[in-house]
Amino acid sequence: MSILEAGLAVIIGASGGIGSALAGELEGDPRYETVLRLSRGSEPAIDLLNEASIQAAAARAGSCGPLRLLLIASGFLHDEQFMPEKSLKQLSAEHLAHAFAVNAIGPGLVLKHFLPLVPREGRCVIAAISAKVGSIGDNELGGWISYRASKAALNQIIRTGAVELRRTRTNAICVAIHPGTVDSRLSAPFAKSGLKVRSASIAATEILNVLHALTPADTGTFRDYRGEHVPW
Repeated sequence: MSILEAGLAVIIGASGGIGSALAGELEGDPRYETVLRLSRGSEPAIDLLNEASIQAAAARAGSCGPLRLLLIASGFLHDEQFMPEKSLKQLSAEHLAHAFAVNAIGPGLVLKHFLPLVPREGRCVIAAISAKVGSIGDNELGGWISYRASKAALNQIIRTGAVELRRTRTNAICVAIHPGTVDSRLSAPFAKSGLKVRSASIAATEILNVLHALTPADTGTFRDYRGEHVPW
């Protein structure tokens, strides 16, 4: 089954491990006439903390042909200042605010400016890289509060975007997807013996295989890299 009619694929966060691998896979796919890699270092640059840059990136995408695939592959788990919390005692307003800004508010603004580009006719897939730890129903371990909460907020935004799209774009599909544990800078501090870590290229292939198989009836769902449902 062909995933999309010929057109534009956009990858936001294309400089990251998963984003770069996704872009590489898509650039070798004849189903896409154009693949637009967007990141803070691209032209135009896109910064999820700067709405004007998101709007400018959407304007550029709108000039590149009909949007058929939008992948939001940006995310924040840790940096030099913040590491995932082990308990509520470590929670800080600054960490929580930054996680929400990158993981939820930024993608929400991406939907605000990119969803108007979704064609009224033909198939289009919008997918955001989420995380299983953002599942409220699956949370049995606690910890990682800022990351969990911000990814849960992302899931709600994706679900709401799917509801809105369904009203006017009946062939559009909007989903959240859990990529599994991928060998990247994000996962490096938490790698341990026995942890199943997959390469970014394998993860990208798996994610795209899932997206290939989705139908409009699947819009508004949360899937993992095998295509299985993840509880909200």
